[in-house]
Amino acid sequence: MRIVTGATGKWSSDTPTPIASYTAIGDSFTEGVGDPGPDGVFAGWADRLALLLAERAADGFRYANLAVRGRLLDQIVAEQVPRAKELAPELVTFCAGGNDILRPGSDPDALADRYEAALTELLTTVGTVVVCTGFDTRNFPLLRHLRGRIATYNGHLRAVADRHGCPVLDLWSLRAVQDRRAWDEDRLHLSPEGHRRVAMRAAEVLGIEPPTSPDEPWPAAPGAAATSRRDDLYWARQYLLPWIGRRLRGESSGDHVQAKRPDLLPLRTPEP
Repeated sequence: MRIVTGATGKWSSDTPTPIASYTAIGDSFTEGVGDPGPDGVFAGWADRLALLLAERAADGFRYANLAVRGRLLDQIVAEQVPRAKELAPELVTFCAGGNDILRPGSDPDALADRYEAALTELLTTVGTVVVCTGFDTRNFPLLRHLRGRIATYNGHLRAVADRHGCPVLDLWSLRAVQDRRAWDEDRLHLSPEGHRRVAMRAAEVLGIEPPTSPDEPWPAAPGAAATSRRDDLYWARQYLLPWIGRRLRGESSGDHVQAKRPDLLPLRTPEP
């Protein structure tokens, strides 16, 4: 039986106790970009995980999501980690570093050192912190060259998690997201179904049996994973060139964006 000990108690992956409060920190992945909700606000895997946790908890489950798209690791550490420490929830998911890895010349060794320092701070007030690895980009031609850097960073994150007794949300090994249908048309963010698959895997990591398996086979769809040259050109015009332009201007998609749930507030499960 694996026991994770934090500032407010301990958690077992075999017989987990219901979690009463959860805070998500990170970038666009955790904000939920690519998974629009009915109210126009992005939902995403963290919101979906929060609903699963709320179903298991007694009345009064509380949830905060501090993630903001475009944030680099140091911005997350400066802006979100102190707030998460202040909220002191039982559970935090800490996904950060992906936007840094996309930058030329980024150093995964140095990133991991800064991540570990922030994790150590979080564990002074947070019960359990879930460490999130990066995705495998083998099936994404324009991002394939980043695989080595992502793998190096992931190796550090797993070692960090081992040193601090933290559970790991291993996205590299999640085979379901290797299907193109798991990704939004911008090829950088998950689709609604991709977010749902990640939420199911996160539930498994926390010892919760999800409604469906995260690796449930995709329905047959001939040609779904293939893209034509015309598709690639459209994607480059619509998404790649604007992204490069923002980098050159020193802008971020998250400029002027605020966290969607900055406080630990009650979260009600949908009516049946």
